[in-house]
Amino acid sequence: MKITGYTVEKLKDPTGILIGDRFEFFLDLEVDEDDELFSENGVQLRVLFYRYEDDSRILNYYFLSSEQILDFAIDEEEEKTITQFCNEHLSEIDEE
Repeated sequence: MKITGYTVEKLKDPTGILIGDRFEFFLDLEVDEDDELFSENGVQLRVLFYRYEDDSRILNYYFLSSEQILDFAIDEEEEKTITQFCNEHLSEIDEE
C-alpha cells in the first residue's frame, strides 16, 4: 500500500468540550493487484486523527472504494506509516 495523494481538514469542535485538535485525512492509496483490498476504482483511507501537545494518534479509520465502506483493518506497520504521514502533513496546516 502506497499513499499517492491526500486531503486534510481541521475539524472544529463547536462545543469546546474536547481537548486537542482533530483532523480528517483522506488518503489516496495505490494497492497491488494481488491484494484483496485492490479495486479498479481506486481505494481511499479516511482517517480521523488526534493531536494534543506531544500526543498524536489515529482515532478511527475506514477504507473507501466508489464511496462504499470496505471492511478491512490496517496492520501495526501500516498504522505506524499512516501516523507518521499524518504527523508530517499536519505541519502544513499549522503554517496556514
